[in-house]
Amino acid sequence: MFTTKRYSRLLLLLPLALLWPTGGRAQSTVPQEMIEPRMNVTQVANKMIEKNAARAEALQSFQGRRTYRLDYTGFPTSLHAEMVVDMTYDAPNTKKFKIISQSGPDWLVDRVLKKLIEVEADAQTEENRERVALNTTNYEFTAFENQNSPDGCSYMLSVEPKTPNKLLYRGRIWLDSKDFAVCRIEAEPSKNPSFWIKKTDIHHSYMKVGDFWLPAENQSTSLVRGGGHAVLTIKYQNYEILAARAVKGTDVGPSASSNALPNRSE
Repeated sequence: MFTTKRYSRLLLLLPLALLWPTGGRAQSTVPQEMIEPRMNVTQVANKMIEKNAARAEALQSFQGRRTYRLDYTGFPTSLHAEMVVDMTYDAPNTKKFKIISQSGPDWLVDRVLKKLIEVEADAQTEENRERVALNTTNYEFTAFENQNSPDGCSYMLSVEPKTPNKLLYRGRIWLDSKDFAVCRIEAEPSKNPSFWIKKTDIHHSYMKVGDFWLPAENQSTSLVRGGGHAVLTIKYQNYEILAARAVKGTDVGPSASSNALPNRSE
C-alpha cells in the first residue's frame, strides 16, 4: 500500500515546476542592438535583466495547453499519472486553468498534479514574483561563456542564489545571443526541499512563438532516500498570443500560435 507518508514525498516536487527565470512570465524578442564583441558577465546579466523587464511588460495575454506527467519508480510500487490542462494568462498576475483530461490514481492527480496548478496560480502576486525573479537581488552571476551554438543559444551564465530558498536554483542558464532571452536552464534547487530527497536535477527549455519566448518543457528528476526516483515533466504546446504591446519600437503581433516545438534556428 502506498502510504500517506510516501505520497507526501511526491508533494515535495511541487516547487520544482515553478523555477522559471521570470517567475512564470513569458519573454519576448526585442531588436538586436550594437553589442561590444567582448562582454563580461556583468554586462550580459544586466542586458538580460533589462530586456526581461521590457518583455514582461509587453505581453498582456496568451493561452496554451500543457501536459503534466508524473512517473514514480520504487518501493513498494511504480506509479504514473497525467493531466492535460489549458491555461490562460492575463497581465499582470492572473492565470486561469481548465483541466481537459486526467489519468492515474485519483489521489496522485488530486494531491500532486492539481496542487501544482493551484500553487502556480497563487504564486502570481507581485511579491512572490519578485522573490524568484532572475536578477541581481536574488542571484549572483559568477561566470560567462560564449559557446557559439548554431541554434543561437550561445551565452552561458553560471548562477548562484544569494539566499537558500527552495524556489531558487543554482546551476547554468543559456541565453539567446540576439534576444537575451533564457532558452535553457540546467540546475538544482538551492535548498533541498526535504530530507527524503537526496538530489534533484532540473532541466527547463524555452521556445520562440512569434515574437515571444515561452516555456517548452520542464523536467525535474528527484532521487528519493531509501530507493526510487520521481520524474515530473510538463510539456507545453498550442500557444496563442492574445494581446501584446510593442517592445521598444518593435510591433508585437496580436496573435501568434505554435502547435509543436518550432525549429529554434528559424
